[in-house]
Amino acid sequence: MNKNQFFKRQITLSEIDEVGQQKLQNASVLVVGCGGLGSPIAVYLAASGVGKIHLVDFDTVDVTNLHRQVFFSLDDIGKPKATVLSAFIKKRAPFTEVSFINNPITKENVFELIENVDIVVDGTDSLPTKYLLNDACVIKNKPLIYGSLYKFDGYVATFNVLKKNGSYSANLRDAFPEMASDIPNCEEAGTLNSIVGMIATQQVNEVLKLITGIGKPLINELLIYNSLQNTQLKMKLKPTILKEQIAKIFKVQTYFDMACATQNPDWQISASELKQILSLRSQSRSLEIIAVLPNLKLPFEVQQTIPIQEFDVEKIEVDFKKTYVMVCQRGLNSYKATEILKKKYPALNVLNLQGGISSY
Repeated sequence: MNKNQFFKRQITLSEIDEVGQQKLQNASVLVVGCGGLGSPIAVYLAASGVGKIHLVDFDTVDVTNLHRQVFFSLDDIGKPKATVLSAFIKKRAPFTEVSFINNPITKENVFELIENVDIVVDGTDSLPTKYLLNDACVIKNKPLIYGSLYKFDGYVATFNVLKKNGSYSANLRDAFPEMASDIPNCEEAGTLNSIVGMIATQQVNEVLKLITGIGKPLINELLIYNSLQNTQLKMKLKPTILKEQIAKIFKVQTYFDMACATQNPDWQISASELKQILSLRSQSRSLEIIAVLPNLKLPFEVQQTIPIQEFDVEKIEVDFKKTYVMVCQRGLNSYKATEILKKKYPALNVLNLQGGISSY
């Protein structure tokens, strides 16, 4: 297969031509997260001719992913996202070497994963992971292409780029110095598939500009786009949080993300077990089912709805004769609630609906 034919439309651009195409071929990119943002990012980068792409994701394909994660199919449900995405890319990008791991990125492995790549792309929906990537990239002098979503809004920036004077551009902590603890992810807040695709391709655009040296990347500014109003603004950023400060933060910060954590099997109830108990009226009376996400489409009645952001254990009156079952869409936030209750009341029977409503 002729490489110049494959990339003919791109090479035709005078700003790219064969020199720019070779720069793409020589580049290596780490894509963290293979979901709504990460999957189109990886596919578009491969189709553009990026020579090496490494994928990182611990999650499996869920039916609730499919409305926006368009490179997965019904047949992929239950399979590891990184594995499926890697196979897809190999079928359509003959000049890209793609590799993957089916594990979360953590404080323990982040430096190893970013060490041999030119650019890191954040395709995650995890706030702790976003700060982990940012801080590691600052410490190791790697550019980071940032993207995030909230309902109809999308955010894009190119962080930590080496400038001609030897200094580095702004990073995530220059935009948001502290990690907020109450920002819901797309599971809790919802998202429209169009904004997901738009932000993903904006991130791809930043990578391509950075590699080829064309155009004006989003350096020292954060692009905020609203898909309902078709409005956008650029927030100017100043590099004020220094590498030395971030290195100190990195030493003490755990960057712990509940979604990546191993769940205690003793605190779980399967969908089939819950169905069986609910089918027996006498046993079902002993349950106190609490939904920790609002507006869940529930196949059974719950006794309480307490959103995880408002889950104040001090305000919950517990009955030690009952078994408490926490439920959410996929069993992550409900497990967080289970942990909170168990910590306060170790003797209380508290169980998490394993896999959430999605597996019921």
